[in-house]
Amino acid sequence: MTAHPSATVVDAHRQKLREAGFEVAELSLADIPDYVELVSSAYRGEGSKQGWTTEADLLGGQRLDGPMAEEMLAEADSQILLARDEQGRAVASVYVREPDDGAAYLGVLAVSPLGQGRGVGSALIGLAEAWVTEHWGATAMRMSVINKRDELIAYYERRGYVRTGEVEPFPYGDERFGQPKVDDLEFVLLSKPLS
Repeated sequence: MTAHPSATVVDAHRQKLREAGFEVAELSLADIPDYVELVSSAYRGEGSKQGWTTEADLLGGQRLDGPMAEEMLAEADSQILLARDEQGRAVASVYVREPDDGAAYLGVLAVSPLGQGRGVGSALIGLAEAWVTEHWGATAMRMSVINKRDELIAYYERRGYVRTGEVEPFPYGDERFGQPKVDDLEFVLLSKPLS
């Protein structure tokens, strides 16, 4: 009789997503066009206004382009997880970076309007938290959110993230992050212990 490896928490999260109709894989170069389109649909442009995660009223311009996505994919200390629906459409993604002092970083959580309201965002956060714990030994997760995104901050707070009291400046003048439509943007830092 051969022993089967025990399922991990990451496996359990992947199975939960699979049962909900989503397949999750690590992003590959072939996925870049779909990834860029997904992030744009979630955050910028008129199409993003169909969903609640839009930043279109705060920022114009691109959120991500192919070369930026390729740079992210090439980072040795990060991972991007991509969820596709039953039709193979990229509907959600999350970026995680290895821990610094035990705290991994979660960023670019994107759920297209097609996937919003189906629980894929929350499930992907759970998978990301398990992933950084199992792969990198993270003891906490941190993130930064634009201060004007009250509804999004509240979403993360309902999932156990708390404001650290720290803020970071918005990179005005660097169009890679968009073209600000308001002049008082900054990033609020959130953190969550992982057990």
